[in-house]
Amino acid sequence: MTREDIIRMAREVGAIHIHGRPNEFAIVGNDSIKAFAALVAAAEREQITDEWSMCVQSDLEHGVKSLSEQAAKDWFKNYPETAKFGEWLSARGQE
Repeated sequence: MTREDIIRMAREVGAIHIHGRPNEFAIVGNDSIKAFAALVAAAEREQITDEWSMCVQSDLEHGVKSLSEQAAKDWFKNYPETAKFGEWLSARGQE
């Protein structure tokens, strides 16, 4: 997550510039703070999910390439939690 991403999220919840400090913002109020925290958490979950998906995809492309299609199906059948990790992580943001 970049500095610009964080500033964008802060502005989405109504952050205001601090007078005399052009690079500083303030988020005022519990609802705004909670909204900002939710945006940051969602962005972090998305980033983790994306990185996890890329790693799994890379492993599958390089490591499972030598396995037959049936072996790959068996792997997902025997280890369903690895296939559902991204769904689990995304669902955490819905709680």
